[in-house]
Amino acid sequence: MSTGSQSGGFAGTVLVPLCAVSGGIVLAGFFFPEFIGETVSGEAWLTVALVFFSSGLGYLAVLPYSSDDEGTSPESYLLRVRRRGVREMLRGFLDRQELATLVPAVVLFALFFLLQAAFPDSVSLVVDGVTDAVLGAGGPVFLGAVFVSVCYCLFLLLGPWGGVKLGGPDVEPSYTLPTYFTLVFTAGIAAGVVFWGPAEALFHYQTPPPYVDAAPESNAAIGGALTYALFHWGLSAWSAYAVIGVPIAYFVFNRGAPLRVSTILAPFLGVERLDSPWSRLVDTLAVFAIIGGIATSVALVSEQFLTGTNFQWGVTAGTLGPVLFVGGLTLIYTVSAVSGVHRGIRRISGVTMLLFVLFAALVVAVGPGSFVLERGTRALGNYAVNFVPLSVYLDGQWVADWTVWNWSWWFSWAPFAGLFIAALSRGRRVRTVVFVSVVATSAATMVWFLILGGTSLFVQHTGQADVLAVMSSYDSAESVAGFPLFEALPLGQLLMFLFLALIIMFMATSADTSTLVVSTLAAERGVAPSSASIVFWGVLQGSVAVAALLAGGAGTLQALAVLTGGPFAVLSLVALIGLTVTFYRHEGGHTSVIGHVRKRLPDVQARPELDPSDEE
Repeated sequence: MSTGSQSGGFAGTVLVPLCAVSGGIVLAGFFFPEFIGETVSGEAWLTVALVFFSSGLGYLAVLPYSSDDEGTSPESYLLRVRRRGVREMLRGFLDRQELATLVPAVVLFALFFLLQAAFPDSVSLVVDGVTDAVLGAGGPVFLGAVFVSVCYCLFLLLGPWGGVKLGGPDVEPSYTLPTYFTLVFTAGIAAGVVFWGPAEALFHYQTPPPYVDAAPESNAAIGGALTYALFHWGLSAWSAYAVIGVPIAYFVFNRGAPLRVSTILAPFLGVERLDSPWSRLVDTLAVFAIIGGIATSVALVSEQFLTGTNFQWGVTAGTLGPVLFVGGLTLIYTVSAVSGVHRGIRRISGVTMLLFVLFAALVVAVGPGSFVLERGTRALGNYAVNFVPLSVYLDGQWVADWTVWNWSWWFSWAPFAGLFIAALSRGRRVRTVVFVSVVATSAATMVWFLILGGTSLFVQHTGQADVLAVMSSYDSAESVAGFPLFEALPLGQLLMFLFLALIIMFMATSADTSTLVVSTLAAERGVAPSSASIVFWGVLQGSVAVAALLAGGAGTLQALAVLTGGPFAVLSLVALIGLTVTFYRHEGGHTSVIGHVRKRLPDVQARPELDPSDEE
């Protein structure tokens, strides 16, 4: 019997019944809340919920696939996985690792948690001080890097270099355009989009940004609140991924460079010298940024998830709850990563996207549609008109705490998101890559924030629910914003269930991708990571998240991860300089969008000038 058949048999005989039984208990708990509080303890209910999601998503990951699926074989993409026997995997694990990348990352995280456990207050004080100094003094660098990124993406989208095909003229894409978009979108944005959807606009409504001339919680503050939410999650944010991803993709597919973040240095070091200490430093920093960013996200999401369930149903999971949550989530994303892009990652991303669209549609159906449409249209107009002033506005601590912090966080995620975009982009034109990874993803994100943010503002402003009062009672205020909002809407229980499911699924789709990317960076160059390697890095990310929760250092570790955004903001500018020089030297003869339009216009013969005597 083949491995695929064995996996399918296991999925059908074990995972499906397990998912059905645990799913029935979970649904009973959501729609009959007294069942949770009186019959099942918090830890037990959380365990059953994680079994439900783990078995359901694990079923998708282990199902066999057809070689004709998506019109490609699994060998046609870069992020492959080597599957070997258990003994062979363990025996050859270290032999296949890039120790110069693996050892520093493990040592740095171990050292951090030792110091955090021994001197928690001192470590937090130092890290917070450094973070404030970097975000304050480095504000112009972050704002400049993001604005340049947006302008460069616009030039690639419309200019002649957008016509460059990654991999050559005869190479076909590995995935259809909808699947390509889904993979990019779900990997590049984690559960934060779910929590912050109903919360960010409320924060700006309560305390209007300095750029917005409006009184707190006034009618005039609504427009500015929505505009800033769009600004922080729109074109500027997603461009940080593209300016790392496009250079990597070009040098990998068109110049023969290895699939590494350090490939952005190829124009300066040469492809043959990408094993230099500078390259290894960039890859090591990327591994640290990826693990730090994902692990802190997993830790914070677990706290927020449990805070939300405690608020809504009074479920107290105790000290074991966060560990159970992280353990269940680690199992989900590790199994998905081991199954590869073609199986678990692609399938779970597709289900996540469908759930995302369904949830947004339900909120539109039961929410204040006319209010969202009217205020959302105005906010989009304000966003377009004020985009440049907002991009260069640097005045006061508010900008450092919100805008600069956001840009640093997006750049800290750029190594793994950019490399993943690059790996998927073989056979695509540069223009298509930019359109999907910046324009399409920004559009989906902004629609989400207009729907959720507009609905929460309506409920708050009209007095249907005091969401801000509920948020003020919790340290992680954004984690509970959705619950009083959905309570004020029809189908509230269904919305809450889908909301919590989206949190788990979005976190899984980012973490499985990051696990595969880190495994690729840590493997020997030219060698695909083994299943054992992927399990190691997946468990390491989960262990870092658990350590952050138990040691109380999640916020401090997040601050350290955010600090890695600074080097990658600078490296993005270096990458764009190198790509520009290479394009200028080697990629002439391409046509811009305007040129394509001109070619398709019919020829219009100029009217010959008349002789004055003819007119007479």
